[in-house]
Amino acid sequence: MTETYGLFGQDPWWIVVIKAVGIFVLLVLLTLFTIWWERRVVARMQHRIGPNRVGPFGLLQSLMDGIKLALKEEIIPRTAHRAVYWLAPVISATMAFIAFAVIPFGPTVSMFGVQTPLQLTDFPVSVLYVLAIASIGIYGIVLAGWSSGSTYPLLGGLRSSAQMISYELAMSMSFVAVFLYAGTMSTSGIVAAQEPIWYAVILLPSFLIYVTAMVGETNRAPFDLPEAEGELVGGFHTEYSSLKFALFFLAEYINMVTVSALATTLFLGGWRAPWPISLWEGANTGWLPLLWFLVKVQLFIFVFIWLRGTLPRLRYDQFMRFGWKVLIPVSLVWIVVVATARVVRNEFSIATEDILLWGAGLLVVVVMGAWVLAWRASKREREAERVAAREAARSFDAMAGGYPVPPLPGQQFTYTPRSADPRPVQGAGMGAVTSSGPGMESGTANQEGTNDA
Repeated sequence: MTETYGLFGQDPWWIVVIKAVGIFVLLVLLTLFTIWWERRVVARMQHRIGPNRVGPFGLLQSLMDGIKLALKEEIIPRTAHRAVYWLAPVISATMAFIAFAVIPFGPTVSMFGVQTPLQLTDFPVSVLYVLAIASIGIYGIVLAGWSSGSTYPLLGGLRSSAQMISYELAMSMSFVAVFLYAGTMSTSGIVAAQEPIWYAVILLPSFLIYVTAMVGETNRAPFDLPEAEGELVGGFHTEYSSLKFALFFLAEYINMVTVSALATTLFLGGWRAPWPISLWEGANTGWLPLLWFLVKVQLFIFVFIWLRGTLPRLRYDQFMRFGWKVLIPVSLVWIVVVATARVVRNEFSIATEDILLWGAGLLVVVVMGAWVLAWRASKREREAERVAAREAARSFDAMAGGYPVPPLPGQQFTYTPRSADPRPVQGAGMGAVTSSGPGMESGTANQEGTNDA
């Protein structure tokens, strides 16, 4: 790892340009492929065909849709702040591309006779750089909602900012265990530290927290609350059209690729081949590791697509409660467990893996116990609400608002003065219900029984 890290900053300028252009082209192609793949997979789940006309297997459909979208008429609201309105989609798309600068695609290779790592750049705090770029990307969404001069985009922007900040906290905390265990924040260093075993195995709680948080961070279903069509029309980009809307669309899918690549780097060994392919000596040399990296990224993207085609959208209060009351507390407890394991290993020479397994098991027991207690409490609350509703139904006065309850078949209204029957029975005042059907002793009893039913 030290030898590879020393190669950064030594590349000729034209190698750097080739790498940057290569990353840009790769992200655009991955976006076009992901859109096509999502439409095909969801169509398969819903017993439809999906795109199959333009190009082989419909592969060029995404490209044609992008060209058509860019050529559409652009509509700008009169009340929009023009400068910010133009700048917001540029910020979102630019930050999505820049975040990929520190993602390692493979080991050191020979490129036109120059030995260079398959990574644009790296430095000791690369993961913090990714988090900083993701935070700047939030400004694009917030400014888009504010600059449109419309109510619903503003609400969508506020929702999105609260959502992304909340889940970015949980996502950042899931990284702390990786930093503690790897001893570095460099992406290439973290990949090198996973050579014996992936962190998705020994840091499983961190991996699960990150996978959950990355779905909320990218505003994807079932966490696509900023774009809740039934409430906010289209969310923060309601007033955008043509190429500006295409930039937001591009940024969303590139962010999916970015968080998937980050998950691959931090938890699935990065570009290293999975077992048992890793037993082959040439599996992690040359350009072949780029294939393993892309396969892992596509597996995460498939999870995004699978969730969209399976789960319904959550309520906003449920979503925020889950982030602040479940993910963040569990992340804090797991950080304490990992830090304790590191101290115990350094002081008493005990295997860290054993401590982490016991700690993860204890954490799972605590979380499941808390979930069972919360479920029982909610069950008691629902039962109390049902009892209260039944009591309210029994004491219901059909004449409270001056409008009698219509009689059932076989019943008829007869006038009964309130003074003659002081009990607060249903139908008293204008008339009581009597029955001409069999088995009905009195109108009052029958009506009470009807309401109880």
